Amino acid sequence: MIEYRFAAVSDIDALIQSRLEMLRVVNDLGDDYVFGEDFVQASRDYFLKGDQITVFALQDNIIVGCGTICFMALMPTFSHPTGKRAHLMNVYTNGAYRRQGIAYKITTMLIEEAWDRGATEISLDATESGRPLYRKCGFKDSDECMVLVRKN
Repeated sequence: MIEYRFAAVSDIDALIQSRLEMLRVVNDLGDDYVFGEDFVQASRDYFLKGDQITVFALQDNIIVGCGTICFMALMPTFSHPTGKRAHLMNVYTNGAYRRQGIAYKITTMLIEEAWDRGATEISLDATESGRPLYRKCGFKDSDECMVLVRKN
């Protein structure tokens, strides 16, 4: 049976390991890919100090799925009077456990928590394989966003 729970500060090593596993799989990096020390430390710092919540799905105390929602405050607008918004990311299920509703359960837990915290909007960046899940949860496709990325 799958157990779901919110991660705690004491889970920091598991948070980092699950995130790195997800990034390796989603980006086709291979099990031997080594992440830079700065990247790993920045991820650790964010999990410890950032305004976020992570949900774990566990089978016999082994993480088989996870997801994170990050919170941010922007200047209030008419459509977002509190200015509180959230960004869903790193929703991942280990390949052996897919198609069992794990990502759906994680996502709905995180959505509920975002609404409970007063968020008025949840955004995300989705892979093509993730889009059906997010549509099932009520997300709509959008092409309204423009982004400027700083060049190094």
